[in-house]
Amino acid sequence: MTTGDNATKALADVLNTVLADSFALYFKSKNFHWHVSGPHFRDYHLMFDEQAAQILQTTDAIAERVRKNGQRTLTSIGDISKKQTIADNDAKKLSAADMLSELRADNLKLVEVLRKAKELAGEAGDNATDGVIDDWTDQAEERAWFLLEASQDS
Repeated sequence: MTTGDNATKALADVLNTVLADSFALYFKSKNFHWHVSGPHFRDYHLMFDEQAAQILQTTDAIAERVRKNGQRTLTSIGDISKKQTIADNDAKKLSAADMLSELRADNLKLVEVLRKAKELAGEAGDNATDGVIDDWTDQAEERAWFLLEASQDS
């Protein structure tokens, strides 16, 4: 394997982590969307759903970047669970404030993985992936910002 092949493989590996984390964050956002309650129910319910839809929309493009580089991507929920760095939350009851805080932290964790992917895209000479990662990073940072602002006391 050449250095270029190694760089492409490393990029595919981190993109598969981005993909797994995106699915984990999507499902957690939907979970919180379904289970949020309290005085700001409607606002949070709608925001969590909007954010989940935005996250899900990126998953196909992430997987296709892996495939366009000749690598394999995730094939199952089992694969997702092996690659994800964002923890699941199976709590039966969680406050809206805790949901906002956890989703914010998870989006910032996704930003960290995206930054690693950007670095590896540069090393692999993959300009297309390098460019699109900027959009995914901006979206995750915006979600984190909205979650922070929604958690502030008025």
